[in-house]
Amino acid sequence: MTDPTVAPYRQLRRPLDDRIVAGVCSGIGRYLGLDPVLIRVAFAGLTVLTWGTALIAYPVMWFLMPEEPGPAVPPWRDPADPAWGRPPTYPPATEPAAAPTSTPPAP
Repeated sequence: MTDPTVAPYRQLRRPLDDRIVAGVCSGIGRYLGLDPVLIRVAFAGLTVLTWGTALIAYPVMWFLMPEEPGPAVPPWRDPADPAWGRPPTYPPATEPAAAPTSTPPAP
């Protein structure tokens, strides 16, 4: 059975953690498996070579590339709960029972 939350292919998304303006270059770098700095330098070079026309592509990509989903929200706990504000406790782990040892029969 496959996990439905994992896509079977790579997705082009803007990350939440490694961004300078909107995360477009970082997302492209992650998608291609390259350092985002190389993508930023290539984009700056392309902007110079096209006399600034390439700057139109950045806001377009910013609009078209979806953001990666944020971290999961922890479940809400009721403040009336007496254990509210304390870290969750887990039941102690039980150790497996020792395997019986075979003893020689008594004579």
